[in-house]
Amino acid sequence: MTAIDIEKFRLRHFVEKLVQQGECVVHDDPIDLIDVAAVLDCNPQAVWFRTVGPEKTELVGNVMGSRRRLAAALDTDEAGFPAALRERLQHPIAPIEVPSAQAPVHEVVLTGKDADLTTLPVHLQHGLDGAPYISASIDYARDAKSGFTNIGCRRLMLRGPHAAGVDLNAPSDLRALYQAAVARGERLPVAFAVGSHPADFLAAVAATTPMDELDVVGAVRGAPLPVVKCATADIKVPADAELVLEGYIDERGLVEPEGPYGEYIGYYGQLKSNPVFHLTAITKRRDALLQTVTIGGARLAFTDTAQLGAAKTEAAIWNVLQHAVREPVAVCCTASSGGMYNVRVSLRQRNPGEARNAIAAVFSSSGDVKHVFVVDEDIDVFSDEQIDWALATRFQADRDFVMASGFRCVPLDPSLQGSRTGAKAGFDCTKPFGKGGSAEFTVPQPPKMPQRPRRSLEAALAEGPATYLDLMAALGTRDGREILREFDKLYREGRLKRLKDGRYALNAGASGSEC
Repeated sequence: MTAIDIEKFRLRHFVEKLVQQGECVVHDDPIDLIDVAAVLDCNPQAVWFRTVGPEKTELVGNVMGSRRRLAAALDTDEAGFPAALRERLQHPIAPIEVPSAQAPVHEVVLTGKDADLTTLPVHLQHGLDGAPYISASIDYARDAKSGFTNIGCRRLMLRGPHAAGVDLNAPSDLRALYQAAVARGERLPVAFAVGSHPADFLAAVAATTPMDELDVVGAVRGAPLPVVKCATADIKVPADAELVLEGYIDERGLVEPEGPYGEYIGYYGQLKSNPVFHLTAITKRRDALLQTVTIGGARLAFTDTAQLGAAKTEAAIWNVLQHAVREPVAVCCTASSGGMYNVRVSLRQRNPGEARNAIAAVFSSSGDVKHVFVVDEDIDVFSDEQIDWALATRFQADRDFVMASGFRCVPLDPSLQGSRTGAKAGFDCTKPFGKGGSAEFTVPQPPKMPQRPRRSLEAALAEGPATYLDLMAALGTRDGREILREFDKLYREGRLKRLKDGRYALNAGASGSEC
């Protein structure tokens, strides 16, 4: 068996790294579960609670609540993160199975009545939530037809010591597996890892190609995922997770009320019917560090879900743009829009109409995206200031606005007002094709004096039209006012003129125009 460092991608070690980088604060004082959410709300940093509840357990939240922390998980910086994620996703790595005795997540195995969800530090995240939620869970389920393991991010609403509601309302692979199991009259075994490295979450949200998604986790990690077979189910799960919940969704298609819940778009999702997960085992490390994910609130850009959503959306749209335009430069999905609604694309225009092609491609790529802003390569799509400038100076609503309706959309969007379809808007904020170098689209820059042999003003003008800076360089002056004195003489003699582009030239028709 290939040697593997089974502790390399442990969540606890990553959190310790964040503390060293100043990205995570340590909360040593005892804290009640009801107060956890208030500390995490709108917090730009991750928080490591060392003494939670009467059990004095450890809990960490907001680990992925910034692009900087996601980049750190891939050993890169914010600028390099999108390309690093795309590159890793192209190289799947198969997992390595380890025996139960060597799996840290099997250091403690609880079954039967000993497996109790209410012993975990699960807190009420929002004031109107239907119950405490396990929010940092990655689901693992086996496709009976292909044999592949499917992974995704799923929340669990606690219903009691041994049951939890599973959100399967939206279309997903897990929902399809569940519906197929019900059709066969079989239970669907499923396991949830709670306490995972950010790379695992990135894999869970970004995996789209039909394949064994354990390979995708290996791809994003850049190393094989150590897996172990569950204690009570035929599912392979990360052997290095902090904790795993094992169980099943029953074959009867039973649903129970689930919600309300503060959702990732910043508002509440209402009560709905969802299947019930039945717990059969809890396996964990002896010193397990439990995890909670931040969702919703007033500052979406500081939440785990918005940052993960943005990373997922950017990667998916980049792939689509490869076939829609010749030279895409960058993609940004703003976390403040929930990581999906507002997308910015920069490109290098090679043909007329490419900005429209980009808008159409993004429209069709995702039901989540509502607004698309396309800019030239000189605009930084991650800069709100530059995007605002491009919108203000390169966009005309009657010419550059694209709107279409009737699209599948996210039902949670309150602006739909109950409609099942929605509209999308595109903003072509690019310069007119072929006019990128024209004077009206040239950005003013501080003058830079080129090094040239010194000549007289008339000798410089005799060589052809010149800008004021060109003339300063020709005279070798770093002052420039002496040129104005010579201009005065040339104007009085009728020997100097201005061209339409603003350059100076000798008036050849006047007397004495030669040097």
